[in-house]
Amino acid sequence: MLRGLIRHRNTGVVIAASVLTLMLTLHLLAPVAVPNLAQPVNAARALDVAQEWAKGNVIALVRHAERCDRSSMPCLGPLDGITVRATRTAQVVGADFKQLGLANVDIYSSQMTRTRQTADAMFSRPVASQDWLFKCRRSILHDALKHKVPGRNLVLITHSECMDAMVTDLHAATNTSFGYATALFINADGAQGGPQMLGYIEPEHWSKVIPLAGTPSRYAIEASQF
Repeated sequence: MLRGLIRHRNTGVVIAASVLTLMLTLHLLAPVAVPNLAQPVNAARALDVAQEWAKGNVIALVRHAERCDRSSMPCLGPLDGITVRATRTAQVVGADFKQLGLANVDIYSSQMTRTRQTADAMFSRPVASQDWLFKCRRSILHDALKHKVPGRNLVLITHSECMDAMVTDLHAATNTSFGYATALFINADGAQGGPQMLGYIEPEHWSKVIPLAGTPSRYAIEASQF
């Protein structure tokens, strides 16, 4: 009887150890959440953004500002564009990018009114529109890398769906909701073993990530669907 109890106990220990091993393996293999660069725990990644930007290794995807057809606020122009108040948000985010440096940057937007208006508000230079920044579900990473010039950063004014697709392509967890004018940063340096997720900055949090980019007037506009 004693031997039987010992045998059953040993079997139970083996089963428990196997279950724990399986749980640990699944945890390690689970996609990692996209880092919020405003959180202190991600300070090292925030520093990476500035360092890689200085090297011209960054791809930044920026969601358009608040769309008017899903808001009760006055429109800047056509209904499919952005709101008047969103113009200020886009201007502030554009100023934040200017603090990072725009001398070595290529900028594109999708062809939609809301992204073109956002780009116009963010940057003083003309911004070319690209169809692939709207039709992006299956090829956003491939297309972004194709347009990325070595040694030059790439800023893409796009849509939440495209940002979600980029997250999927980089095998990160897809539970992050990117609000209006949020910027998602990718390190495109091939020396790191392929593109790497750096994290995202919400429009009201730039001063927490890159202190020199802080500006006094900001809008925290709630996220919505694509």
